Parts: sequence; structure tokens; C-alpha cells
Amino acid sequence: MSSLTASRFADVPEPSVVDVAETPAFHGSDQRLGELLRQAAGLSDKDLQKIIEHSIAKKMRFGDAAVALGFATQDQILQALTRQFHYAYTPRNPRQFSSELIALTQPFTLQAESFRAIRSQLLLRTDPDAPRQNLVAVVSQSSGDGKTFFCANLAVTLAQLGGRTLLIDADLRGPRQHQIFPVDNSFGLSSYLMGRSAAKCIQHSKQIPGLSVLPVGASPPNPLELIERKEFGALMQEMSERFDHVIVDTPAAAYGADAQVIANRCGRVLLIARKDQSRLAELQRLTASLKETRAQLIGVVFNEF
Repeated sequence: MSSLTASRFADVPEPSVVDVAETPAFHGSDQRLGELLRQAAGLSDKDLQKIIEHSIAKKMRFGDAAVALGFATQDQILQALTRQFHYAYTPRNPRQFSSELIALTQPFTLQAESFRAIRSQLLLRTDPDAPRQNLVAVVSQSSGDGKTFFCANLAVTLAQLGGRTLLIDADLRGPRQHQIFPVDNSFGLSSYLMGRSAAKCIQHSKQIPGLSVLPVGASPPNPLELIERKEFGALMQEMSERFDHVIVDTPAAAYGADAQVIANRCGRVLLIARKDQSRLAELQRLTASLKETRAQLIGVVFNEF
């Protein structure tokens, strides 16, 4: 069994939100932090000059000086930085996005950096020339292991690379992805499996370029029978051709064979375990059941958050 790096890295320092800010040349390129901050905070040339002088006198970075002088907020600095580097970022807004979406609302934190590190390891284990290598089912033994949280943030970090990313909520027993983003859950995976067009069920995020979400839709009374239909396999094939990355959230294995069936249809599977909570014997049984499928177990992530 291979192992991906855990969801928390003790040796990774948390970066300052202004680590990439430099002084002082603000003319010549709208990609410079000063020009972007001028647009975000409505600063004048005189304001920018004061910030430069303060940053030099106090030996501070430009962004820190702007915040210290009251010319900008930390959110405005973050927005300017992420625009400069073409990076999806949304200030935390409980009415708009769940606080669980740390890769989107807190992109410069230790937790977000952990997800980016796992994303890198996942891509290193992907053969772009092999079929359906962009499909990954994420499974765990029990509810509360953080599988849905992990899927949501991994999907965000993949979309932040600029590719077309689809997050499929295939947890027909306890769906939550529509609450995390949020998206309309009137139609979704169950609707497609009952005959509705997939195009009408997939929702494209306006706040996260490149990210689409396929929610569950109405929770059916027969979830296992639905995903065992040939339509589910056909959907996985179609989505692997339409998107660069497809992440599939699954029901906890404790609830039945759903996760095993979904992993088999996807071809690649990632196992989530919860530090100090997941039992070794249960993980061994789950791993053994996955080996009975055609799916490749590409790694295990120990969630510490």
C-alpha cells in the first residue's frame, strides 16, 4: 500500500499573507501588487508613496505596511496577491461558502498548503497517457473521517491549477457537497441515473473558475442499485473525457458496498483515515475489499484536521 503525505505537515511554515509582495516599482505592469492594490482599495499615487516610505523606514513588506497604515485590509491584500498570480480566492463569507473550504477562503494557511502538497503527490502518481487516470474515488471507513471535507478542498486546489475539474457527490446516503459550496440540489447524480441529461445536473461555479459540481440531487431509497447500473459507469467514462480532473465523493464503507462499487467504476481510489480515530483492523478490511475490485489504490491520507 502506498501512502500520500498526511493532511498536516509539522515542518511546513505558515507563510505570511504578504510573503510575495515586493517594493517598490508600481509602474509598467498591472500585475504588480501596488497597481492591483490601487484598484482594489482605491489608492492614489500619494497613498502608494506613503506605503513605500513606511515599508522602507520600518523594514516592512509593502503589504504589511499598507495594512499597518490603514490603507488596505488583509482581505484586500490577499485579493491583490491572488489576482497577481491568477489564483482563485474568495474572502470568508459564511453566507456564501462553508468555512470548510479553506483552500478557497484561506489559501495561505498551513491547512491549504497541506492540500496543495497532496495535490502535487496525486498528480505525480498520474500517467496522463493512460486512460481514465483523471478519475479518483475517495473512500473512508466511517462517517466523520473528513472524506467530504477532503474531496471539496482537493477539488478546489485542482481547479486553482487552471484545469477543468469536476467534483461528483456520489454519497447517495449522506450528501453534503451541495451544502459546502453551495449549489442547487434539486437535480444531480440521482436525476441523471434516472434518465435526466447530465448537462442539466452539472453546475459550474461562478466564484471558482474551472470547477464544476455534480450534487446528489434527491436522495434515493435504493442508492446501491442506482450506482450499479450501467449508466453510472457510462457517466464516469463521459466525465473522464470532458474534464481534466474528476473527484468522486463516496458513502462511508461502513454503510454498505457503495464505495467499493464506485471505486471499481472509477479505476483509481484514495483512502482517507482519521488520525487517532480510524481502527487499523477496519482499514485493513476496507483495503482488502478494494483489492477485490479493478481499482488501483493510489494512496492513503491520514486526516489530522
